[in-house]
Amino acid sequence: MIGFFAAIAAVFSWTLACSIWRRESNNLLPRQINIYKNVIATFFFLPVMLTFSWSYEIYYIVILLLSGIIGIAIGDTLYINALKIIGTRKTLSFEALTPIFATILGTVSINEIYPQKVWFGSLLVSFSLIMIIRQNTFKKDISKDINIYGIICALGSVLCAVFAALMSRFVLTSSTLSPLQTTEIRLLSASIFLLLIFKKDFSALFLKRSITKKSHSNLILSTFLGTNFGILFQQIVFKSLPIGIAWTLLSLSPVFALFISKREEDQINKLTIFYSILSFIGVGVTLI
Repeated sequence: MIGFFAAIAAVFSWTLACSIWRRESNNLLPRQINIYKNVIATFFFLPVMLTFSWSYEIYYIVILLLSGIIGIAIGDTLYINALKIIGTRKTLSFEALTPIFATILGTVSINEIYPQKVWFGSLLVSFSLIMIIRQNTFKKDISKDINIYGIICALGSVLCAVFAALMSRFVLTSSTLSPLQTTEIRLLSASIFLLLIFKKDFSALFLKRSITKKSHSNLILSTFLGTNFGILFQQIVFKSLPIGIAWTLLSLSPVFALFISKREEDQINKLTIFYSILSFIGVGVTLI
């Protein structure tokens, strides 16, 4: 049950944070938002670095460093870019693909064997979320070319997230590192990677103070929600549950995003509500 409640907390935190990041993407570049949130989140969890031995766990630490670069530095930048282009609910809905990807890759790469109900539940969740994506509910028209670019960013972020999650799951089940420790290692590697690539953006954000106090407040709040607590809860899920089941739970963000849809001029119709309920049934089948 710990994994279940951690997944719900992660989904709730991530959905609220995504809504804030999307609003702030009108003023900042997606990579700037990603730099900001990772640097602040890394600093907040920094004391954790003193709680384990780098030399003793070096093999697993290297895997986590790669996981942070792939899943947080690259994956989250693509994710925030998609948020800006196609909106919170549409972007979150591309997580429909993660249960299937994660279940297949979990079976192939780390030999996790799932009963038929897990495969059926994952497929039901994926089908439901894909149908939510198909609902054309935006009041504002989005050009076809821009929409395709947003879809590519969303798909790229999903692939990054699944591969990074597999790495985290392997480390959490094979080493003595805790979810909190793995969270900080991943955040640290993502922050260093982004700072090396985008030095000017870091300078503009933290040294030149080129953003407003309101944006600072919004970004700090979203960092604690989506990055510190969101990733920590996510790591707890990966430690507690097989990767396929974990991602089936974590992919419910689009359903939670229904509650903020009006703010983004994204109308909800009856079919959207029906498929949202169906996705919860799929989760229920997976967990029974």
